[in-house]
Amino acid sequence: MGALSGGGRTRPPEARRGSVQRAPSRWERVYAVVRRIPRGRVATYGQVARLAGLEGHARQVGYALHALPQASYAPWHRVVNARGGISLPPGRGDDVTQRLRLEGEGVRFDARGRIDLERFGWRPRWSPTAPRRERAPLRPSWAADPPAREKEKC
Repeated sequence: MGALSGGGRTRPPEARRGSVQRAPSRWERVYAVVRRIPRGRVATYGQVARLAGLEGHARQVGYALHALPQASYAPWHRVVNARGGISLPPGRGDDVTQRLRLEGEGVRFDARGRIDLERFGWRPRWSPTAPRRERAPLRPSWAADPPAREKEKC
């Protein structure tokens, strides 16, 4: 009965806790990208989505940042909308908090409350979802060119 306990089913070995490394969730990928945004730079929701492998799902980035635990460190304030503006609704103070944090990092807003993305936008040199450059296949040592031999004198 040992193998059949728990409703008559057993978990396959690869499904047991700790035996399989699971892929990062969508939100974990978003948080990983957001943590890479340097001080004094901003990224758009769409840019973060693209870098996290969620092309076309900028709203998912907003949902992920909204669900960010208080104690975790991810610089959520460095993510702005496509126009360089703060998307948080006014009234609760979060919009002011975001602006103050960005200004404290040297990011400047224009008279309309927008950030110049050409000046302060983040341009990463990496992309976690970009395909890696293909490398020429390595040749095994036994396939190396044979050393040149001197011609024997007859």
